[in-house]
Amino acid sequence: MIAEPLGPSDPLERSAGSQDLPAAVLWDMDGTLVDTEPYWIECEYEIVESFGGTWSDEHAHALVGNELLVSAAYLQEVGGVPLPPEEIVELLLDGVIERVRRHVPWRPGVESLLDRLNAASVPCALVTMSYRRLAQAVVELLPTGRFAAVVTGDEVDNGKPHPEPYLTAAALLGAEPAQCVAIEDSPTGVASAEAAGVPVLAVRNMVAIPPAPGRTLIDDLRGLTPYDLLRLTR
Repeated sequence: MIAEPLGPSDPLERSAGSQDLPAAVLWDMDGTLVDTEPYWIECEYEIVESFGGTWSDEHAHALVGNELLVSAAYLQEVGGVPLPPEEIVELLLDGVIERVRRHVPWRPGVESLLDRLNAASVPCALVTMSYRRLAQAVVELLPTGRFAAVVTGDEVDNGKPHPEPYLTAAALLGAEPAQCVAIEDSPTGVASAEAAGVPVLAVRNMVAIPPAPGRTLIDDLRGLTPYDLLRLTR
């Protein structure tokens, strides 16, 4: 069921310095901010089939949240795509960016929560294993200033589930990881945030996230205010 809002009726009722607000919110992108996972899967099928290989939803779901080079190596080995992983990544990105520019599938409640966080002066970072050119294409479709930092898979040494992406994002915003909240939709992303010491709000989507102590799972972000985030994760 959808989590009920826990904060005050007016999301700007208290100051941004309130202890009820997170120091920052760190957002995953694919499947969390935007429902692009179907786009990735469409592109995977297209690429594999263009080289005479076969693909399946089971294979596609195994790649959700992974580093793109890891996913590309999987397409090369399992899907029989006879290209270097770097070229496979670029083909995937081309296909997904083309689809995003035609239609941005925002996840339920995302735009409202981003607006409320901006109004409450809570900084946000995008923490994605997609590459900078796709992340930038998505961010540019939002009002200016919604994301104060963007961390992408082509700009870190270690991708999710390693903690580096979330530690980097928190550092860029000058925030302590434990005082932030991460919003994720995949086991790989949840593991990355938890390894970095960031409380996680896990939004159910394409791949099941197992329950665990201290882990909060919700159906979507509709109705949430900035004041709900810490209460839901602690």
